[in-house]
Order: sequence, then structure tokens, then C-alpha cells
Amino acid sequence: MELAIYQVDAFASAVFRGNPAAVCPLEQWLPDETLQNIAAENNLSETAYYVRKGGRYDLRWFTPAVEVDLCGHATLAAASVILDVRREIAGPRVAFDSRSGELTVTRQENLYALDFPSQPPRPAEAHPLLELGLGAKPCQVLAAQDYLCVFESEEQVLALKPDMQALAGIDLRGTIVTAPGRGGVTAPGRDCDFVSRFFAPGKGIPEDPVTGSSHTTLIPYWAKRLGKSKLFARQISRRGGELWCQDLGDRVRIAGGAVQYLQGHIRFL
Repeated sequence: MELAIYQVDAFASAVFRGNPAAVCPLEQWLPDETLQNIAAENNLSETAYYVRKGGRYDLRWFTPAVEVDLCGHATLAAASVILDVRREIAGPRVAFDSRSGELTVTRQENLYALDFPSQPPRPAEAHPLLELGLGAKPCQVLAAQDYLCVFESEEQVLALKPDMQALAGIDLRGTIVTAPGRGGVTAPGRDCDFVSRFFAPGKGIPEDPVTGSSHTTLIPYWAKRLGKSKLFARQISRRGGELWCQDLGDRVRIAGGAVQYLQGHIRFL
């Protein structure tokens, strides 16, 4: 069997930045075990698979360890392959059906804008392993699908050296850490509204380079805290990424660039 495969750096303005995702177009769904094995072999934070159904697409995402309910950067990567690499449809918009419902991506000049459901955080009691895993005490802990740990400064977030074994034992999908953006640390002279990092070792992702899905929680939190609906964010992982965000009430818009890194074929019996 031979499958096409693409690797795209999402939420990136240049290659070797943002979050790399593999994208595999399929004519029909393969067994889940095969999809998981391919994702494990790719060894990227996410591999996206899609099957065209008329003018829409069914979309699924796999980490090296498990299938997940929502992934932003791999959705953006899949849309860039459909719209601008394979040119499968006319127009700037692609609609996906997924485990998280309908998701759309619209090309806006050199960016791709995701339209995702908003997941505002709520007050939460921190898991006993959370502070141990982070090696620091947040000033606030909230939760949605992930823990949201708020710190006072970008420098504190950048300095974290988590214990991944401890964080793997928490009860939610992963851990978001965030702080107000102040500029001067990640990009001198360029401010952002907020910064973040994301850890999900229990799902096979120790630190995700750039996480679109975490911004479904970060955007409503920072929009309310800062009193503004349009926000510019940075994820300050080693690779780093930039996200243009908008709070739309029950939905959020998350936009970023996409740069193709490779194109090839997978061959297996």
C-alpha cells in the first residue's frame, strides 16, 4: 500500500518553526491500528488523516500514543494541504467534520484562520501532582479540557523545567501555562498580549511546540481579563509560534501561517 504524506510547519512564518504536523489524505478509512502505527512511526505531536465526503472532509488526529478529540495545528496543516498544495477545492474555505463537531478553516492572505468552539476555563482544584510537575506554584489554577496555570510573568513561564513523569499522572488531557506578554524575552521590541506553553506527556507529547486547541481556553480567559476581543499570542516553546486570535463568544478564531517542509509517500504491506 502507498499513501501520500505531507509535513507542514503550522503557526509558522518559516520552516523549522511552529509545530510540525503530518497530513495523510485517504480514499477511505484504514484500521485504527494502522492509523496509530503510522502516527507512532512519524513521531510528531500529531498526524492528521482526512477522507473527502463530497464538498466536506472527515478529519481525525493521532499523537504517537492515542487518538485525540481536537487538534488545532494539524487542522491548519490539513487545510493548507487541501487548499494550496493539492488544490482539491476552489475557494478559500474548507469544512471538516470531526469528533469535536464541525470545524472550518479559511485562508486569509498568508494566514489560515481556524473557527473552533470556545472552551472557557472554570475554577478548579489542582491535582496534587500539578505543582510538583511544574516545579513552581501558579498564582491561579483553572481548567477546561486542560489545566490552565496562570503565572505573573513571561519569564516565569519560560523558566519552567517540568517533571514530565509527574505531569503524566494528572487527570486532564494536559497542562497549559500562561502569563501576560511583555516583550523583550521572546522577541525584543515586539509585544504580545499573552504567552503560553503546553505539556501533555500522558498523551505522548512532553511539550507541544504550538498548540491551537489550548487557545480555545486561552482566548476566552485573556479576552475577559484584558477586556479585548482581538489578541496576539506567542507560544514560547523552543521552536516558538505566533497566533492571531479573536474571541467570538461561543467560538474562537485562531490564525497562523503554514510552511510545507516535505512531501512523499508511505509504503507498507
